[in-house]
Amino acid sequence: VQLQAFGGGLVQTGGSLRLSCAASGRTFSTYGMGWFRQATGKEREFVAAISWGGGRTYYADSVKGRFTISRDNAKNTVYLQMNSLKPEDTAVYFCAARLYGLANSRSDVYDYWGQGTQVTVSS
Repeated sequence: VQLQAFGGGLVQTGGSLRLSCAASGRTFSTYGMGWFRQATGKEREFVAAISWGGGRTYYADSVKGRFTISRDNAKNTVYLQMNSLKPEDTAVYFCAARLYGLANSRSDVYDYWGQGTQVTVSS
């Protein structure tokens, strides 16, 4: 599975962005998907995940109520809708895939990773 994340950019505090992660292959529906982020000088951290069936989602406390993860299996794409953005959300955002994943928050269980897209929130 090859993943390509896009949709990042520069936005003001309180604004919104929607990230997309497009996957190659015909078995996208069998992969649980996750979003992670890494700010400069910090370790990669979990943001959100969705199970392979789409029925289960999981969020980091820092984004709960502001971010929403969703998937469209017909388009082989997972989305991360980000609202009420804060400067501390500034980071490179990565998508990841795990076969039959169940909304996992641990980065080490994911099999495939995209290249990342930069999100910058100005104060």
